[in-house]
Amino acid sequence: MNTDEGAVVYALHPSCRGGDHYLSAFGHFYIIDQSRGVYRKTTNMNTYEDGVEYTLHPNCRDGLYYFGVKNYYYFVKPHDEWGVQYYKCTDFSKDENGGSFSINPTVTNFVPGGLALIRGPSFGVWECIKTITNDSQSPITWTNKINKKVGYEKEKMSSIEHNWNVSATVSAETGGLSALVVKSQFSLSTSYGGSSVNTERENWNEVTETEETISLTVKPNEKIYVWQYKLGLGKEAVLFCRDMKFDDDPKPPTENPLPPAN
Repeated sequence: MNTDEGAVVYALHPSCRGGDHYLSAFGHFYIIDQSRGVYRKTTNMNTYEDGVEYTLHPNCRDGLYYFGVKNYYYFVKPHDEWGVQYYKCTDFSKDENGGSFSINPTVTNFVPGGLALIRGPSFGVWECIKTITNDSQSPITWTNKINKKVGYEKEKMSSIEHNWNVSATVSAETGGLSALVVKSQFSLSTSYGGSSVNTERENWNEVTETEETISLTVKPNEKIYVWQYKLGLGKEAVLFCRDMKFDDDPKPPTENPLPPAN
């Protein structure tokens, strides 16, 4: 996958499209359709050869992420009182040889949606970083510098990289390995604890305090609120975005300034 050498692209058979999850095991491909509570099994997703559909056993539904190896199926279970677990079995329709196992937290971070299970779902909010007041009876021109944070709280998220040997190439990436994982979490849908936003254009360098010179006219007896957008996980902000908004409404803006994830 580093060079894409010998790659061939095939069209998916109509019966193999629209799956929520795809996996391979026992020499077959499996397509999970969670909304219908079924899965399809085939030896060729281009021709749907030997294709057959089965009903998912109740114990094998609602997985957060499905995957397979040579002789087993697996899926990550929703977080419950037992913590983060995965389920292992040999037949999704009969729940044969089924069993639950705990996932090490250092591994959970790298499972789709795993970061939200450990730290809490992602959020995006506008924070008021400055209030400009004109108590006079005449309009004023307010020109001054505003301090704001911009960037990624790498130190807060550094534990993601603990117990992992990170290559120099990944470490050199903006923000490093932890930033790649957090970016992915923000891009996921809300069902995986994400925000469905694309943060590629944001500053993923270590967070810094910056100054920005602002000049604006404030009407008599008016207050202007300066808002900055930030993203976080659980209760902690981890990415301070460039976007600012000026408004006379003391309530936070409601729009999301970031583009949707693809």
